[in-house]
Amino acid sequence: MIPLKVRTVGKSAGFILPKEAMTRMKLKKGDVVFLTETREGYLLTPYDPEFEAQMEIAEVGMRRYRNALRELAR
Repeated sequence: MIPLKVRTVGKSAGFILPKEAMTRMKLKKGDVVFLTETREGYLLTPYDPEFEAQMEIAEVGMRRYRNALRELAR
């Protein structure tokens, strides 16, 4: 666990990722990351355009077959 200090960034707040974390996540300045809420807390992951496209397709399918999926979940 690496503690990060929240700092003022313009009119917002943010934190700086250590170089080691950037390297392990294969990030460089200007990259986009996802902050996802989980049961354990928050998860920070690198942006993946392919995964995002797949999730958009899945969401369309889930909306379209919402009733069928609800029945299958019973």
